[in-house]
Amino acid sequence: DGYRNTNQVSDDYRYQDGNYDAPNDGYYRGGDEPAQEEDAQSDVTEGHDEDDEVYEGEYQGIPHPDDIKEKQKKRAPAVADEYRDRADLMAERMEDEEQLAHQYENIIEECGHGRFQWTLFFVLGLALMADGVEVFVVGFVLPSAEKDMCLSSSNKGMLGLIVYLGMMVGAVLLGGLADKLGRKQCLIISLAINAAFAFLSSFVQGYGFFLFCRLISGLGIGGTLPIVFAYFSEFLSREKRGEHLSWLCMFWMIGGIYASAMAWSIIPHYGWGFSMGTKYHFHSWRVFVLVCALPCIASLVALKFMPESPRFLLEIGKHDEAWMILKQVHDTNMRAKGEPERVFTVSYIKTPKQVDEFIEIQSSTGTWYQRWLVRITTTLKQVWDNVLYCLTAQYRMNTLMLAVVWFTMALSYYGLIVWFPDMIRYLQDEAYESRVKIFDEEEVSHFTFNFTLENQIHRNGEYRNDKFIGMKFKEVRFEDSLFEDCYFEDVRSSETFFENCTIISTVFYNTDLYEHKFINCRLINSTFMKEKEGCHIDFEEDNDFLIYLVSFLGSLSVLPGNIISALLMDKIGRIKMIGGSMLISAVCCFFLFFGNSESAMIGWQCLFCGASIAAWNALDVITVELYPTDKRATAFGILNGLCKFGAILGNSIFSSFVGITKVVPILLASSALVGGGLLALRLPETREQVLM
Repeated sequence: DGYRNTNQVSDDYRYQDGNYDAPNDGYYRGGDEPAQEEDAQSDVTEGHDEDDEVYEGEYQGIPHPDDIKEKQKKRAPAVADEYRDRADLMAERMEDEEQLAHQYENIIEECGHGRFQWTLFFVLGLALMADGVEVFVVGFVLPSAEKDMCLSSSNKGMLGLIVYLGMMVGAVLLGGLADKLGRKQCLIISLAINAAFAFLSSFVQGYGFFLFCRLISGLGIGGTLPIVFAYFSEFLSREKRGEHLSWLCMFWMIGGIYASAMAWSIIPHYGWGFSMGTKYHFHSWRVFVLVCALPCIASLVALKFMPESPRFLLEIGKHDEAWMILKQVHDTNMRAKGEPERVFTVSYIKTPKQVDEFIEIQSSTGTWYQRWLVRITTTLKQVWDNVLYCLTAQYRMNTLMLAVVWFTMALSYYGLIVWFPDMIRYLQDEAYESRVKIFDEEEVSHFTFNFTLENQIHRNGEYRNDKFIGMKFKEVRFEDSLFEDCYFEDVRSSETFFENCTIISTVFYNTDLYEHKFINCRLINSTFMKEKEGCHIDFEEDNDFLIYLVSFLGSLSVLPGNIISALLMDKIGRIKMIGGSMLISAVCCFFLFFGNSESAMIGWQCLFCGASIAAWNALDVITVELYPTDKRATAFGILNGLCKFGAILGNSIFSSFVGITKVVPILLASSALVGGGLLALRLPETREQVLM
């Protein structure tokens, strides 16, 4: 304890008003020589020449004048920072970041990979699972919600796209904020927004409010993907990063399987709900929406017990907090390995030069709302600066190439996963229509219909004094027919229309045969009494079980691709993984020309999803590795937002060709995949580099 190194001398003095005050702790600070007795100290100077004479104030704890000059030189740059050019400060910061990147890699290797990373893996996996669930929710509830909320075709299309629109905005906004406010804090905000509005959307009755809730819910969950990958990558060493980020991608698949299984088991049970009067109905599809929020809520709760990314804390100059978290990671892993005696040997970590300290000074002035306004505007300006930074000369080419690859992948993948179910439904409808029964010129009088009529066409018929009581019409058309003195009571219908019919002295009581179902009809002395209010799911068959099965199998089919990509990611590299996967997926698209049955379409969908998942995983990994820590989530958010824009275009374009032609969707998807795959081969390989 009585020994001190000469390199530590300057830190023991405090500069006050131009003078140095020496610490009064009774220790000798002359160098590596041990402290001597007072009588022996006078003997040290005997026999020395003037050139070698020891500065006598040294023994009184007073620094030598040369030491004072040296210390003043060291202090000079710090004092003059406010007068230095910003470019010089940024150059110094970049140099510091490069030193930090290599030191941080060594620290993570010392911490090891163990219990801490696996705990964080499952917590962030739940957040990624919530993202996967969100993509499927609207598609599964749409057949039920369209009848429950009287949705038109345009409303259904908007509801299908609104989630992607919210996710696109959320990815850019929350991804950018994660580089300024922190990974953990922004992920909590993102999950909280999603959970709150997903929960609220299950109770609202109006279409407009439901649409708004799904939009904000999508905005919240849109931020999870860029934050989760940036967050987890900063706890992984170079050797583990590609593999374990690929394993993390499996939770997106698990989210799709979870959503499919829950839809299959809940939505068909239409009685799983309650009603409050005639206006408020809580049906089974709303229960499904509630259940789908559970992964998000679970991740939100678990995330409260996880620390902030130490890499992010070091970027903003919070050395001590980062050191404590890294020590926690080290100690947790060592205890799990049975080596609790292992000591965390790191004592100091390089922190980059801070350039934006003026923000807090500005924010501490004025009234509370002025301070908040300054904080918000300054933070948003920093986010925008980060967005522009991704397009500077250093990163412009990589950003543009990645943008094209992300967009082409999203256009083909999301377009096809919507096109597959629509094509299967179209094939089902064709088969259903082929079994239609046609009745011509039938005459029915004084008969009571109290059973279901389904998939029928009645032409030139005459119905006199007939009763239609407590029955159901499903896919029934009456053309050029006569109804005279008939009585309809408690009738429910689905896809049923009357065309060019003459209806005389007929009473409609408590039915859902509304005005739009009578096309070019003549209504003479007919009465509509107590029409059914609202929209109802009349037939359990309307819930398309096959669509749930298709989505379930499509999600499950990516499991082999996930495993292969995780095992080979660090062996063959990210670039070959992206290019190879996209080119194989393009080949799979051509085989869709032979998909003329439901089973063939399901098989080709599974093959396509299984082949393309490796490209998605490699894209996630390389996007994380190509950008520095203070721009990582921002860049990921921009590219993921562009991905969601591609999804919107893909959904709109591909669905418009269902029942018209298969050529355009197949050629568009395959050409996009080929172009994106070839361009991906020009990206730089990142598996050997440290996280900057």
